[in-house]
Amino acid sequence: MPRTVERVLVIKLSALGDFVLALAAMKKVRQVHAKAHITLLTTPPFEALAKACPYFNAVDTGGRPESFGEWMALRRRIRAARYTRVYDLQTSAHSNRIFQTLRPSPPPWSGIALGCSLPHRNPLRNGMHTLERQADQLKSAGIWEDAPTEAGTAPPPDLSWVLKATAADRPVPGPNRPRPYVMFVPGGASHRPEKRWPVERYSELGRILYSRGFDIVIIGGPAESELAHTIQRAVPRARDLTGRTDFARIAMLGARAALAVGNDTGPLHLAAAGGAPTIVLFSWASDPKLSAPRGRVATLRAENLADLAVAQVAQAANSLAPSPATAR
Repeated sequence: MPRTVERVLVIKLSALGDFVLALAAMKKVRQVHAKAHITLLTTPPFEALAKACPYFNAVDTGGRPESFGEWMALRRRIRAARYTRVYDLQTSAHSNRIFQTLRPSPPPWSGIALGCSLPHRNPLRNGMHTLERQADQLKSAGIWEDAPTEAGTAPPPDLSWVLKATAADRPVPGPNRPRPYVMFVPGGASHRPEKRWPVERYSELGRILYSRGFDIVIIGGPAESELAHTIQRAVPRARDLTGRTDFARIAMLGARAALAVGNDTGPLHLAAAGGAPTIVLFSWASDPKLSAPRGRVATLRAENLADLAVAQVAQAANSLAPSPATAR
């Protein structure tokens, strides 16, 4: 008889920064279950990025059902798939509800859902950075014996599978090569204004960096175009890409950027994971010890971001970004 193919479900629904960090745990799941058919349960914004990712065989974007009928449809899909293992990397009240709908016989489940068979019981889990916390979760699930769980030890997510597409598109060094550019990510969730450095400060920083020989590229969603226009009034040659980049493209731009500067928001996580030297600006509203991107990253924090001086950010930029004469 043919051997039954192992079937695995990974759950990660949102948000972008958290999704990017979870790619490290997703990679480990794929390494351990190398021959399995792995499905990602997620939401529509992550569909294209997830389908490009080599860790999954299938992507289900119905992870946030609303109506009773949608909940029952999700329950039927999960039951019909007969998953041999579920890795809940969302570990939220919502994913707990998904687990509870599968009773009385839920599949083997790694996470914190009440009654799951592979619980992550570490009482310190909520004080761990996402990378170490999820590594510790996989250790508890029995698939990562030597998981890097000490603070600061887990490696950043690997986006080399996105970056391969840019290899032939890198500028060739020479006298006519383009000016190096700095990515600005001045936006963020509209309901979290406390996580935004004032756009006027980005404008001032843009003038400084442009005078040093860097072009400015502004990333964000369509709703953040006005922020880009404000920066362009100070730096007329700044390029507005708000609303024009999908997640994969942001990672590609990060791979070629001399520097990325932005608020604690998803696109900046993508740029950092793409390889950009990165400055992340934190207010009281989030803790870099729990969620900052990893890599060549400087974190600057002020209780109120309006109090964070441009000179301080410019100094960090000068430390991280090479001068245009030596930039890659």
